[in-house]
Amino acid sequence: MVAPVVLVIGVIIGYPLVRGVFLSLTDANEANVERHIGVNHIPATYTFTGLDNYQAVLTDGVFWDRLGWTVVWTVSCVGLTFLIALTLANMLNRKLRGRTFYRLALILPWAIPAFVSVFTWRMLYNEKHGILNKLLAGGGLDGIPWLNDPTWAKLSVIAVNVWLGVPFMIVALLGGLTSIPGELYEAAEMDGASAWQRFRHITLPGLRAVSSTVILLSTIWTFNMFPVIFLLTRGGPGDATEILVTYAYRLSFVDSPRDFSGSATWGVLILALLSVGAVAYRRALRKQGEVW
Repeated sequence: MVAPVVLVIGVIIGYPLVRGVFLSLTDANEANVERHIGVNHIPATYTFTGLDNYQAVLTDGVFWDRLGWTVVWTVSCVGLTFLIALTLANMLNRKLRGRTFYRLALILPWAIPAFVSVFTWRMLYNEKHGILNKLLAGGGLDGIPWLNDPTWAKLSVIAVNVWLGVPFMIVALLGGLTSIPGELYEAAEMDGASAWQRFRHITLPGLRAVSSTVILLSTIWTFNMFPVIFLLTRGGPGDATEILVTYAYRLSFVDSPRDFSGSATWGVLILALLSVGAVAYRRALRKQGEVW
């Protein structure tokens, strides 16, 4: 019954993965890979180099600089997204007038294609004609170089990614909140528990399973969040906002000559980092009694 799915996954994911690992062990670039020019067929001439690419990447400060910012970017985005989504989900879980409208409004960013949202934010961040700087100018304040200053550019891409990620977490956390029996809150309130005590001892434990899943998924997505960085800043100004995945893309599709082996090496290292992180996170959850 699962054979067709396994076959499709093997073709779509398995072959590119194996091919990427193989290329990372060679010196393949656009000058020595197999290619066709008109009716002429030029065979591949790249050679096997073993772990030389990994040694070169891991001993280069560029990798560690990109990794440092990628970790800061991921932790900041996931942490802020979770805190904002948890706050909004708790507010929307209460009975209030227009609750359905608020839920739809907060989920709306999730329904908009990511590239449309990013281009919209890019216009808002425009230093000369953007709405944000127009509002600051109206208040007598100087405009901010949102995408042209390294620090502001980092804050800007984090803000956009949080804005895109909050709806998903709201939906997941709302589902978790509705599954918590209301009798627990009633019993705790009758016993004199404060709102903070009810949140700490009922809400948070009740959301543990959902929270662990969405945090892991959000971490993986954010670590590899190519569209926001590339479409908003292209890794700039300079290389201030470049994360691992955008640099791997740059090696293979932007820089000349295109370095396929180097890009594949970065890709394999990204996969290894995420795999190790996921395994460590899962083990930590199992120690806390969560099994999934």
